[in-house]
Amino acid sequence: MLVEEDFERVTAPFRRELLAHCYRMLGSVHDAEELVQETYLRAWRGFGGLEQHSSLRQWLYRIATNVCLTELERSGRRPLPSGLGHPPLDVAPSALAPLPHVRWVEPSPDKVFGAGTEDPATVAASRNSMRLALVAALQLLPPKQCAVLLFRDVLKWQTPEVADLLGISHAAVNSALQRARATVKKAAPAEDEVVDVPARRAVLDKYVAAVENADSSALAGIMTENAVWEMPPLPMWIAGRDAMESFIDRFCPSAAGDNRLVRTSANGQPAFAAYLRGSDGVHRAHQLNVVSVTNEGIDHIVSYQSPGLFELFDLPEVFGRPSGPSGT
Repeated sequence: MLVEEDFERVTAPFRRELLAHCYRMLGSVHDAEELVQETYLRAWRGFGGLEQHSSLRQWLYRIATNVCLTELERSGRRPLPSGLGHPPLDVAPSALAPLPHVRWVEPSPDKVFGAGTEDPATVAASRNSMRLALVAALQLLPPKQCAVLLFRDVLKWQTPEVADLLGISHAAVNSALQRARATVKKAAPAEDEVVDVPARRAVLDKYVAAVENADSSALAGIMTENAVWEMPPLPMWIAGRDAMESFIDRFCPSAAGDNRLVRTSANGQPAFAAYLRGSDGVHRAHQLNVVSVTNEGIDHIVSYQSPGLFELFDLPEVFGRPSGPSGT
């Protein structure tokens, strides 16, 4: 039998992967951090009764998953705007008003789930499982289907292990997995990775130049034909590069120099902190853009109109100012 004095030593190595698991299920770093804390509190209370030969990792995952399932039943799932319905054929003024009471899928800084010293293949697989489109697609699943998919396809657990953890039959696991895979494949197809890193960098350089120069046609030129642009907390979203260019010209008038971008990363993807110039000439935190790049160009941008995210990403509130207490 394990003793409580061993708790921190033996459970600490699992905290980061449990945080990633909870984030995938909940779509929020803040919620995931709270529920990992709850997981460890419950685990500490029951630690003395855990047999030495028991799998500590599976036991912790059991607790974390049950905590997440309870939270999902209480608070519901988080969408992106594209999960609410079809894009508008024409943008109505009501679509440009935020939905303040909707709990949206949130981006995650890569630092939260750093890969440490794992081999490159493992790092790549981990990043792919954190893609924002995938995390959003997981929110479309019933909670237990989501858990089954994560255990089988991300964590690579066997069907008997998943059945035991969730308290369901082997047949129920296999059925849930089949349905979950079909939903996720439709909502978040496998990402077409750019093999040529310099080409990827060139696309992103063009993106920065187009935004900072307020060149909507240049921006449209590096988008795929069916590119998607989402802007939570706005409920509307844009599908297609022509529609995107038209929307920018109608609703996002700006001059060269009005926007400044700072590169960062989120969910294993390129991301950009956008700073908008005010009437006083100061560029202040405006939005965080998470970008998906394929061989054909940029095919998805999620622009979070939430300056509060800048703190999560260790970004300053004012462009050119150092982050941290001395810069705020």
